[in-house]
Amino acid sequence: MTQNKIAIIGLGYVGLPLAVAFAEKYQVVGFDINQKRVDELMQGHDFTLEVSNELLSSVVKPTSNENGLLCTTNLDAIKDCNIFIVTVPTPTDKHNRPDLTPLYKASETVGKVLSKGDIVVYESTVYPGVTEEECIPVLEKVSELKFNIDFFAGYSPERINPGDKEHTVTKILKVTSGSTPEIAEVVDQLYKSVIVAGTFKASSMKVAEAAKVIENSQRDINIAFVNELSKIFNKLGIDTNDVLEAAGTKWNFLKFKPGLVGGHCIGVDPYYLAQKAQEVGYHPEIILAGRRLNDGMGAYVAEEVVKLMVKKEINVKNARCLILGFTFKENCPDVRNTKVIDIVKELKNYHVTPVIFDPWANPSEVQHEYGIKVVNDMPSGTFESAILAVSHNEFKGIDTRSLLIENGVLFDVKGLLEKGIADARL
Repeated sequence: MTQNKIAIIGLGYVGLPLAVAFAEKYQVVGFDINQKRVDELMQGHDFTLEVSNELLSSVVKPTSNENGLLCTTNLDAIKDCNIFIVTVPTPTDKHNRPDLTPLYKASETVGKVLSKGDIVVYESTVYPGVTEEECIPVLEKVSELKFNIDFFAGYSPERINPGDKEHTVTKILKVTSGSTPEIAEVVDQLYKSVIVAGTFKASSMKVAEAAKVIENSQRDINIAFVNELSKIFNKLGIDTNDVLEAAGTKWNFLKFKPGLVGGHCIGVDPYYLAQKAQEVGYHPEIILAGRRLNDGMGAYVAEEVVKLMVKKEINVKNARCLILGFTFKENCPDVRNTKVIDIVKELKNYHVTPVIFDPWANPSEVQHEYGIKVVNDMPSGTFESAILAVSHNEFKGIDTRSLLIENGVLFDVKGLLEKGIADARL
């Protein structure tokens, strides 16, 4: 049997941890179009912090002729691979429509080097049918090979949780699938060789695609429910966290908390499922209602802060609001699809000046992606209001009240502060 040589296409939050896991047992070539990213990885540094410098340095190799990881932008370096795993992002556009451009381009890249007998596995989150209806035609056209005759495919949805050092890639059970029963078994055994948590072989690639997209849609809907409860209980003068704590004493109560829902998965995946549903003539009411509610939470927080400032007779125009945290989740540098930006935009509509402090976010990345300034050190002076938007560990010891003017407004989005310290919280 031919020794597997694996190419990972896309070395981001998903691709790199997977490449490192495989590199401990296989020859792995990590392909990415970003030369700077590749150079940093070959020097043993991962800016996403998903892989430690020590672990990365232990698997990076200058060639692909031995077990280990070679990172490259050179297409020729993946020509002799027989397993291709695509881990590129699948975002939405400004109208919340699925953007498959990275997937098409990655498929074109693989198609250029595809040989007979090769297997292409997709991990990118998509709606059911994308692998067979969108990606494989690209592979066939570019490679001039026939699907399930000359080459084969699989789908194994990523389950990376950025910033989570407990549930890492090898410790999360992996769903696998293949384009034929035989290939499904090959793909399953490949992942099983490195995933210590084990694998689950789905009955088809479409089933595996659907399973992934509903995982995050389910979370999105549950969070939307508690976000709506938070709005209701706020009007009733009841603390939402107290209510959830009481209800949580029942054995089968699902313990979700209100908050901003961003990131590359939960804030995006439901739109992929909704798009496919609409294509086949069904309007998904609950999924889209949950999305609308969650997408509006940033503006809601800003509006509540402004209302509290007015109640305290604080001049809103030109007031400064300190925003603690900008990344989409705690203790992680990932700013993709962060909903804190919605707070910033809404505050500006009220002519409030947002001052954003986040020790984890890369200021140049934030400037490039969102056109706003973020600082890594606590800004000086006092503020008319403050919003604790992300529960980074660095914020746990801060005397937040000392950062405000005497009657300043403090809003705790994450419920991080002890009850009574903040003027309001979700």
